[in-house]
This record gives sequence, C-alpha cells and structure tokens, in this order.
Amino acid sequence: MFADPKTFVSLLAFLGFILLFVFFHFVPVMLWINAKASGVHISLMQLFLMRIRNVPPSTIVISLIEAHKAGLTNVTRDNLEAHYMTGGHVQRVVHALVSASKANIDLPFEKATAIDLAGRDVFEAVQTSVNPKVIDTPPVAAVAKNGIQLIAKARVTVRANIHQLVGGAGEDTILARVGEGIVSSIGSAESHEQVLENPDSISKLVLRKGLDAGTAFEILSIDIADIDVGKNIGATLQMDQANADKNIAQAKAEERRAMAIAAEQEMKAKAQEARAEVIQAEAEVPKALAQALREGHLGFMDYYKLENLKGDTAMRERISKLGKDDIKGLMD
Repeated sequence: MFADPKTFVSLLAFLGFILLFVFFHFVPVMLWINAKASGVHISLMQLFLMRIRNVPPSTIVISLIEAHKAGLTNVTRDNLEAHYMTGGHVQRVVHALVSASKANIDLPFEKATAIDLAGRDVFEAVQTSVNPKVIDTPPVAAVAKNGIQLIAKARVTVRANIHQLVGGAGEDTILARVGEGIVSSIGSAESHEQVLENPDSISKLVLRKGLDAGTAFEILSIDIADIDVGKNIGATLQMDQANADKNIAQAKAEERRAMAIAAEQEMKAKAQEARAEVIQAEAEVPKALAQALREGHLGFMDYYKLENLKGDTAMRERISKLGKDDIKGLMD
C-alpha cells in the first residue's frame, strides 16, 4: 500500500504519539503514582471516569492525600466527587476538617459540606473557632437621662459557633445587637458621669442580654474602647422647645393684632357711615326750615332766634379752641 517503508513507519509513529497523548490526557498516570506513593488507593479507571464526569482528578486526589495523611477516615472519593459536583469547594472543606481534627473540634464531614454549600467559608469558621476574632463596632451615640450625649466604640471578641453556621446570623447582626445594647445601657444611666466612671457597666449589661442567640458566633467579651462626650441634647431640646413656644406666642400676638386692626377698621367704617348720615341730615335742615316758614309753623322771629343761637354756639366753639394769650388779647 505504501511504496516507501519510511513513510509507513513515520505514520505509525505519529499515530502512536497521538494515542499516547490522548491516553495520558484522560488517564493521569503521574497523579495515580503520587496517590499510590502516599497510601491512597485509587485505580486508573476511576481517574479516567473522573475525566468523563468533568471532575478534576488532581483536586480529588490531592484532597484525599491530605485527608489520609491527617488520619481522617470519613473522607472518601465518592463523597468528595459528590460535593464537587454540587458546587462545593472540596479543598476548603478538607482543610477545615484537618484543622478541626487537630484542634479537637467535633466537625463531621456532612456538617462541613453543609456549611460550605450554605455559602460560608468553613475553613475560616474553624480558624475563628480556634483563634477568636475581634470586631470593631462603629461609633454608637446615646443620651443619658441628664441629656448629655455619649459616643462609644466597642470591641467585640467572638468565636465561631460551628453548629450555628448554617442558618445563623452573621457579623452585621452582632454589631446591630451590640449597638442596641450600648444605647440601652447609656440611656438607662442617671448621668453621663456615671457611665464615664464605670464604662465596664456597659459591657456587663450588654453581655447579660445574650446577644449571640441565633447567630453563627459566640460572644466572648465586649470591651469599651473609647467614650467621648457629645452634645448636650437636653439643653438643645429645651432651646428648641423655647423657640417653638416663642414662635407660637408671636403667631398668637400677630393674630390678636390683626384682629384689633380689623376691629379698628370696622369702627372707622361705622363712624364714617354715621358722619355721612349726619351730613345728610344737616343737609335736610334748611329744607325743613323753609318748609316750616312756608307753612306757617315757624315765624320770622323764631328763625332769627335760631340763627342767633347758632352764631353764639359757633363763637363759643372758636373761643374754646383759643389759648390763654389769645383770649387776653381779645379782652384787651
């Protein structure tokens, strides 16, 4: 079929190279040798099937070697593969199991995988359980009974509660509860001096409330790091109340002034109406006199006396408006 034997040999060598490449790609022989040298029993067929199931053999084998060297007997290949295919972090779970075993912490494999699948870092949780973590609270402002504001900062030392990691509240809940306890403790104090003299009273009161119930942590201690004196809230509220009362009084006074002005305007209007009626009545007097003279009800002498009376009255009014010097000059 092939005229040149060298060509045939080259083709066989190329095909052999391709077959070896495919074999070593799907069957990690060096990884199998490493597992055997570490005392982990796993076959080449199992490693090949991991490739078929899209499970990285290196992740499973390295985790098995770590668990075997740490003396963990409850970690199997099937369990690690199942956890990987459900979206878990296999190596993180094995690290956590090894750390828990060395620290004499009871952490079953099922609990560790459940914590990992719940979205929590199980390895960090074990480390926090061994080495407690310190959480600094933001500044918390509260007002004592005497109206003085205090701004407190606290440091909360917590330890992870392995059995509450699944479904337990996190750090934000701890901080919120501690802040609430600080506000309650300062608010129940008679004066701010009492709190400044005994800042540990805040810690004791907050710890007695059992703030870690239902959380993924166990509170070991609450230490007040700093307390600063803020504003005099009581005096500020009194000033605001006084200003509000003043504004109300001013509004009422303005209302009364407006009502008085309205009443004065109404009285002026009525006076103008009365003057208009008087002027109108005075305008009717000459007509009435003329009518009386024509009809004979009023004689000429009566009319003359009436005019003299009016002139006398007018003179008296002018004299009443003159000063003493003017009267003396007229008499002279």
